Amino acid sequence: MTPPADDDPAAGHARALLRAATRYSGARCLALCLVSIAATGAGLLLPAALGRALDLLLAHAPATRWVLCCAGLVLLLGLLDAVQTVLTGTVDARTTAWLRRRLTRHVLGVGPRAADRFGSGDLVARLVGNAAEAGTTPAARAALVAALAGPVGGVVALGLIDWWLAAVFLAGAPVLALLLRAVSRDTSESASRYQRAQGRIAAALAEAVEGVRTVRAAGTEGRETARVLRPLPDLSGAGHRMWRVQGRAAARAVAVAPLLQLAVVAVAGVLLTRDRLSVGEVLAASRYAVLATGVGVLVGRLAGLARARAAARRLGEVGTEPATAYGTRGLPDGPGRLELRGVTARRGGRTVLDGVDLDVPGGTTLAVVGRSGAGKSLLAALAGRLADPDAGEVLLDGVPLRELPHDALRGAVGYAFARPALLGGTVGQAIGLGLPSPSPGLVREAARTALADDFVRRLPDGYDTPVADAPRSGGESQRLGLARAFAHGGRLLILDDALSSLDTVTERRITDALFGDGPGATRLLVAHRGATAACADAVAWLDGGRVRAVGRHEELWKLAEYRAVFGDGANPDGTATDDGAALEDGTDGDDGAVFGNGTDLDGTATNDGAALKHGTHPDHTDTNNGAALRDDADDGGSRPVPGTRDGTSGESGVTGTYGRNGGDAGDGAMA
Repeated sequence: MTPPADDDPAAGHARALLRAATRYSGARCLALCLVSIAATGAGLLLPAALGRALDLLLAHAPATRWVLCCAGLVLLLGLLDAVQTVLTGTVDARTTAWLRRRLTRHVLGVGPRAADRFGSGDLVARLVGNAAEAGTTPAARAALVAALAGPVGGVVALGLIDWWLAAVFLAGAPVLALLLRAVSRDTSESASRYQRAQGRIAAALAEAVEGVRTVRAAGTEGRETARVLRPLPDLSGAGHRMWRVQGRAAARAVAVAPLLQLAVVAVAGVLLTRDRLSVGEVLAASRYAVLATGVGVLVGRLAGLARARAAARRLGEVGTEPATAYGTRGLPDGPGRLELRGVTARRGGRTVLDGVDLDVPGGTTLAVVGRSGAGKSLLAALAGRLADPDAGEVLLDGVPLRELPHDALRGAVGYAFARPALLGGTVGQAIGLGLPSPSPGLVREAARTALADDFVRRLPDGYDTPVADAPRSGGESQRLGLARAFAHGGRLLILDDALSSLDTVTERRITDALFGDGPGATRLLVAHRGATAACADAVAWLDGGRVRAVGRHEELWKLAEYRAVFGDGANPDGTATDDGAALEDGTDGDDGAVFGNGTDLDGTATNDGAALKHGTHPDHTDTNNGAALRDDADDGGSRPVPGTRDGTSGESGVTGTYGRNGGDAGDGAMA
């Protein structure tokens, strides 16, 4: 979608887009043009045939052949009109579908930049409404050729009857030309305003629909309705202006065209009295004068073409955003080492990441933490090339991501997000999205790893349940997104806050499954909980757009500013310590009893065999000599992680910290 050089890039893209769309429907456009011209030709022949038949009838000569000729021309006009209608509808539909496919691919190729610039609602308005209007351009051009052929043919026919008739008409032609030029200019301007207002309404409506629960909760339905409809006066004004433009054009046409027609008929009458014209030729001249002054048809065609061009320009604006370009360099075998070298990224005129250098060894887990707005999600997007940095480069196993082919890059990097979009017909297809041929076994294994298998099996049709018919909570949606990432595989797995909607027990079990199986894919986590950061091999602390420090969570915990990232009064594992307050993971800060997940208020387990948080007995003593339960498993399947008797981690030796495999260092069994 590269346009020719132009002072207005959007207009250049629009012209290139319309040329390509016309070529796509070229055969049908040619057929439409020929049919339209044939219909115009038949319409030009009809007055001459009528005039000749009239002269023969007045002379009492045989006129059957000419009468039949007139009848045949009328039937031909009806047939050509029907064919023209069908071809116009077909060309419009094909061109619109092509434009939507082309622009949709381009928007998806551009990525998040398109939505950031235009807004999702405005993009939808462009791809739906504006594409439909722009799709009428090829047919409108073909029809315009035929519409112009009518007046030109009428003038030529007048000249063939008598040159005086053509001269009289041409004397007033400049007035008609100026009228048509003004219609085209004014309609284009008002159509652009109208479509821009439509886009603003669509963008505001999309925001309101996305935040409908917030609107209902705040009781601001009326205020939000007013906000969505705020551009309505502009829309109304632009619409009225279009009607006024066309109304003035019609009024001028009514004033000018009849005068020209009367002038032609008057001159024809004078020529009749001088025996230079017959009665039939006067009849034909009057009909040709009407065809030659067919301003009404031209005004309609020009107005439609102006609206289509204005819509095409809005599509051209989308085309000015360049799509992501990929390279051809192969990705060598490697453990998935991720490197960021001098990465700088700006958003909205603000530098979010400034010269970030980061090295993630293959097969390790790096947690990225920082306050809101520190650039964690942007760094995650850059790491898998969902976005490109403004400066610096990102490498995977020594190869810059820009140089990798699309399929190689997407096959090597898997993603899970805080709010995953579950695309695909069924739940199973949503989990296997992006895989060439996902097997049911792979899909189910990924779902089991993400703790999604149980609730998926409870759906009406299990994995074959349509996504739209699968009721689910935010946490269940996140688990399906995690399952999709696990099924994808690859050498780099990026979790962008993908555990935020999970309860603490589920999060702990997933992190144990994800990080406790030894070397594997390189993992990059955007983390907001200290417990998640503690599971990682290392933590990258973002602050002010830079990497403030990289190290183990328990080492960084010694810094007060790092602790403030997770909130004051938190333990190294991310739990709160307020007296008697309920902790984030469901434990009481006063007596250590577990409040949820199958335990009673006194800390004893219920009969369903639920896990005791942090491995404590009802009397708060440590199970297994101060070791923590590794996976919060139930009392039939716990696996103790060896630790010292005072509840410290056997690996790090730091009291109350997590070990490398995610085992709890005695958070309920502190000495």
